[in-house]
Amino acid sequence: MKEPWDAQMEALGGFIRNRRKQANLSLRQLAEKTRLSNPYLSQIERGLHQPSMRVIKLIAEALNVSAETLLTQAGLLHHGGSDDDRAEHDNRVVETAISGDKRLSDQQKSALISVYRSMLSSD
Repeated sequence: MKEPWDAQMEALGGFIRNRRKQANLSLRQLAEKTRLSNPYLSQIERGLHQPSMRVIKLIAEALNVSAETLLTQAGLLHHGGSDDDRAEHDNRVVETAISGDKRLSDQQKSALISVYRSMLSSD
């Protein structure tokens, strides 16, 4: 089963690939504009790598879109909805990030999520 984070990275990569093609840019040309490596950009486009905000901003600038647009297309940023909806989404994003961190054991992930939830419920 695919993790939600994987689907978001695939959506982000697909959007970047489509925008690059619409701009008639090769992967090599995008790499030159962003000063990122060809293989790294290829991994991002295939959803295999989670880019940092710095990289998202470089790509967005090269494709003449906002970083906000890239994040929205990936489902990482939502507009509209109530404060409760946004809070719920934010909670899912945090928990998904913790769950997807390969540096943590399952026990550590569970403990972090428990602490996170307990801190939210104390508000």
